[in-house]
Amino acid sequence: MALTSDQKHYIKKNLETLNLDEIASVLRLPKKVILNYLKSHLPEKKYQKITKGLILDKNSLSIDVSAFDLKQFCQKNIPYFILFFILIFIIYLNSFDNAFVSDDILGTQKNAALHDWSYLRYLASWSFLPHFILAKLGITEPFYFRAINIFYHFGSTCLIFIIFNITTKKNIAFFTALLFAVHPILVESVAWISARPYSQYAFFFLLSFLLYLLSSRSGKNTTRLLGFSGLFFFIALISSEKAIPLFAVFPLYELAFGNLKKKWKKILPFLVASAVFATLFLTTRTQQRFTDLGTQYYGEAEGLYNPLVQIPIAISSYLGLIFWPDGLTLYHSEMSFSFEAYLLQLLIFILFGGLIFYGWKKNRFVFFWLTFFFISLMPTLTPLKVSWIVAERYVYIGTLGILALIAYFFNWILEKFPAKKNWLSVFFAIIILTLSLRTIVRNVDWDNEDNLWIATGKTSPSGNVIHNNLGDVYARQKNYTKAIEEFKKATEINPRYADAYHNMANTYQAMGKIDEAATNYQKALEFNPKLWQSHQNLASIYFNRNDFQKAREEIEKALKINPTDSSLQENWKLIEGKL
Repeated sequence: MALTSDQKHYIKKNLETLNLDEIASVLRLPKKVILNYLKSHLPEKKYQKITKGLILDKNSLSIDVSAFDLKQFCQKNIPYFILFFILIFIIYLNSFDNAFVSDDILGTQKNAALHDWSYLRYLASWSFLPHFILAKLGITEPFYFRAINIFYHFGSTCLIFIIFNITTKKNIAFFTALLFAVHPILVESVAWISARPYSQYAFFFLLSFLLYLLSSRSGKNTTRLLGFSGLFFFIALISSEKAIPLFAVFPLYELAFGNLKKKWKKILPFLVASAVFATLFLTTRTQQRFTDLGTQYYGEAEGLYNPLVQIPIAISSYLGLIFWPDGLTLYHSEMSFSFEAYLLQLLIFILFGGLIFYGWKKNRFVFFWLTFFFISLMPTLTPLKVSWIVAERYVYIGTLGILALIAYFFNWILEKFPAKKNWLSVFFAIIILTLSLRTIVRNVDWDNEDNLWIATGKTSPSGNVIHNNLGDVYARQKNYTKAIEEFKKATEINPRYADAYHNMANTYQAMGKIDEAATNYQKALEFNPKLWQSHQNLASIYFNRNDFQKAREEIEKALKINPTDSSLQENWKLIEGKL
């Protein structure tokens, strides 16, 4: 329970003249809440004098961190941890046999670099250290790579339960952990192997935050706990650059519940670490990100987002998906809205900001967790087009902020209407069951490439990448007419989309329409001259037409781009033999 400014003023004014019972009676607050505040604002000797011989109220909202024993707590709450494990195991059971999909194929399944020790020479590569270890052990089944994500998700759920037991009531801790364990918006970061950095950095940040809270205890282990907190925050940073702004959670916590003026030295190392990583990211990886996006999406990364449009749409969209997780998709491409729809989203964003302001004045729990939600999204809310406006993996840890408020509100209703406890508990159980079923259904979308792109195409019909991938699905199914339709849709949305022209050419070639195939290979090379596969396929067309001179020209262009490819070298020898 956060104290208002008026309550703090009253405590400071009357501390010398009234005893703790009298202050608690006037403010109608549990004594322990007042003591938590005094502990962070008074010298240790004065605090000890006030609390000497005092028996605290066990039902208070805030738990005194100095009295919290982590080992004892874990031993007493083993049944809760078992419950979380069973629940997560059940709802993600149907994802165990899922195949490598989308970025998993090149990033993990066919990534030869994972077998080379030189892969770890770049700091960013350490985020995929678990994948590297599995590859070096010769483990290739997707289940084992996905199991890492599920382990992190289970670990984060347990850490949430512990953290909220330290900072609030047990009911709120339990409700929040349950909601986090089953919520379907988190499936992308758990079931998709390539999204593992998001569940990984969330786990290590929550572990860092827990140790930071425990370091507030007086004793010889304080420095050690703070040191380990810093270590795990560092691991969160190397897991994903999206963890950079999370250093702000530490001063935010002190601002809301503690004493920022007194604790700023403890927070400084987190700030420095984030600043160093932010500098490294901006100077090395941002430009590479622009290059990659320009290569993959052909100019779509150019320009800037309008933050007055981008931020309200992003925040309102995430809130909508958390409260009603129906339109879940890999690519949230439907980001064009009418003026009336935009005004509604702007109103939601303004109300969101108003709740943060209200929380600062009246309820620091609301203030902290709403601000936490916003801070976690900051790397994706920049005007630079290095991120999607909305992506479910971006909000993995941020979802916690909203779920905490839902749990807080539900617990408030339980306490206000104790006679309705049984009915309210049934209602909450139905919510958990409904979310669990939605998660199980969402896992099916990630089962294989065909499922993924068909499901994505239903929710994101205006995405050129989606139509290109749907074309691949139909081409594999030998439904060539439908495949051509999808590739044409992709090029209509983005006329510079070289991959779609290349894939369309492959499909025409499979249909025996060689002239159309050659035209589309040339079109692909017009927009991406480095697409060596188009040169290779053009060489094949010219070779079959006995035009060996043009075939050699095309194969040599392909070899110039990819000189180490053995199939290109063999094809060159074959063509040379005909000249």
